[in-house]
Amino acid sequence: MDITVTASAEKFIKRMVRFGGIPNAGFRMSVSPGGCSGLSAEFSVEAGPKDGDATVTVSGIKFFFPAESRLLLQGYTIDFSETPTSSGFVFTNPNAAGCGSCSSSAPAGAPGTASVSISSIQVKHSH
Repeated sequence: MDITVTASAEKFIKRMVRFGGIPNAGFRMSVSPGGCSGLSAEFSVEAGPKDGDATVTVSGIKFFFPAESRLLLQGYTIDFSETPTSSGFVFTNPNAAGCGSCSSSAPAGAPGTASVSISSIQVKHSH
């Protein structure tokens, strides 16, 4: 799987895994289409992959990705952005041309970029 994790996303994810309290845990990220050019994501700190998950190690982080997430994130860069007013993951596909026609009233980001606010992410801790 071809995926890039920026230093800021790596720092956030490692912090989540460390505070998850599970020895040798991994970061499970489930991504699905959401909106015109966006992605919605759920994540959890897990002791191991669930049935159907693939384990992918990026920058020393064990990721557990369901099949659909692997397809959607192929070639993407996962970043984490923090501003005074919001924070969240930003998924960027360097090969995307952007959204053509869109029925969504949400403002479009840069072509091939999808932002997921931390406030919209469901965090699940499994033991």
